[in-house]
Amino acid sequence: MQVEKTKENMCNCLCMMCPSYEKICKLKNQDENKNISTKDLQNKTHYEKMFCAFEKSNCIHFDRGCICQNCEVFKKYGLKHREYCLKTGGI
Repeated sequence: MQVEKTKENMCNCLCMMCPSYEKICKLKNQDENKNISTKDLQNKTHYEKMFCAFEKSNCIHFDRGCICQNCEVFKKYGLKHREYCLKTGGI
């Protein structure tokens, strides 16, 4: 099942808390992540959050621990993969 690009899912997403997400990338993308509209989300293929709904990260390059399985979005959609940040569609 494809993850819906909704505000609710964005709020439940844990990507920004992931140990693999580099601090500089978090800071760089914080404002964009707060101010995006639902309409804008639908038209995007890349976004530096909720990688299970979008393509992989441009900032994360190394696995420093995966928390996907703890995420409400992951559970809600019955996702089976992990590390969506490193590979589009997960590993």
